[in-house]
Amino acid sequence: MSMHAKGPFDVTMTPQKDEGADASLGRFTLEKTFHGELEAKGKGQMLTVGTDVQGSAVYVAVEKVAGTLGGRQGGFSLYHQGVMTRGTPSLTVTIVPDSGTGALQGIAGTLGIDILDGRHFYDLAYTLPTG
Repeated sequence: MSMHAKGPFDVTMTPQKDEGADASLGRFTLEKTFHGELEAKGKGQMLTVGTDVQGSAVYVAVEKVAGTLGGRQGGFSLYHQGVMTRGTPSLTVTIVPDSGTGALQGIAGTLGIDILDGRHFYDLAYTLPTG
């Protein structure tokens, strides 16, 4: 059975300096605090690259999340893949297979992200083993 957890989250992205690197490449650390049905902290790393075409870029990120989801204590990892094509976004955030820990072992699913009026919101669609 598929379940959903929704709520806001706070994110801090900190640029990491890479002396002599191509200016179109970026590297950031991520720190997140999830609120609502997922009460958790996330830490991760993001890589980005821009192009000469306005509104076209890509990012990938990996993130470890630990806290409580639906009353279950544990953690899991996320893999982000974002593409912007001339201003049109496409984003896929997937729970890394076999990354669940504690009471979240066996978790699978995807996470959607919306940004409304400068605030971030998540929609986590997930499954957990029964038993």
